[in-house]
Amino acid sequence: MPNGFRPEGITIGPSPYAYLGSIANGDVYRASLATGRGHVISQGLGAEHPVIGLKIDRRERLLFLSGGGSREIRVADVRSGKLLKTFTVGSDGTFVNDVILTPGAAWFTDSFKPQIYRLPLGRHDQPGDEVTTVPLTGDWEQGPSFTGNGIERTPDGSALLLVNTVAGGGGLMRVDPRTGVARSVDIGGTRLPNGDGLLLLGRTLYVVQQQQNAVDVLRLNESGTRGTAIARITDPERFKIPTTAAAWGDRIYLPNARFDVEPTPDTTYDVVAVDQVRR
Repeated sequence: MPNGFRPEGITIGPSPYAYLGSIANGDVYRASLATGRGHVISQGLGAEHPVIGLKIDRRERLLFLSGGGSREIRVADVRSGKLLKTFTVGSDGTFVNDVILTPGAAWFTDSFKPQIYRLPLGRHDQPGDEVTTVPLTGDWEQGPSFTGNGIERTPDGSALLLVNTVAGGGGLMRVDPRTGVARSVDIGGTRLPNGDGLLLLGRTLYVVQQQQNAVDVLRLNESGTRGTAIARITDPERFKIPTTAAAWGDRIYLPNARFDVEPTPDTTYDVVAVDQVRR
């Protein structure tokens, strides 16, 4: 990808192409998983309007973008790259971080506020006209800095799963999307203080632990109330603070955010691929 791009989020649809968002200026980059080559398909709005998390819809027509500290939720057309809708959410200090698409809604996390955002989706995933805020209660513990991060669905689709980097030394929360009530997921002795992106494949949950240069892999029950650690993926030679994950075939793709170096216009960035865990 271009030097200075500063990727954080990644999404892959039914076709073998990865889409990555830029922290630097909000660009979206599309790369072929076959060749590694790509180009910017959507021009960003500048440094004050980054893209943190992103997801592509099942028809590969729309991209749902999390705008970080801009407080923006954006929807872009995949073919033209044009922004179709922009919503400003939260309040001062809000950081819109990650996004997951479920039947009927796109859900966005706020890393600095105990709340998530719901954008309704129509039958063909077309976005609605209003975003609602769902406060997080129950076992949710809000820390003084980044707390809520990655988001996924439970294997049975009945609830949402969110990383909470504070509660219990860093853990996983199961959130009722109707009420916002959060309950701690029993994941044994596993701790997620650097938990970032989540990727669920069947009942296998991949949790990217960015600063640890590792991905913890959990096997969940269907309702997402319990999980057992089954593997930890590390690669000291290639991992340079990966942040999020997406799957294609039998591989997991992770962008290296390189948060440990001072970003410059010449800093290089890449995406690494690892094998899925088969257990």
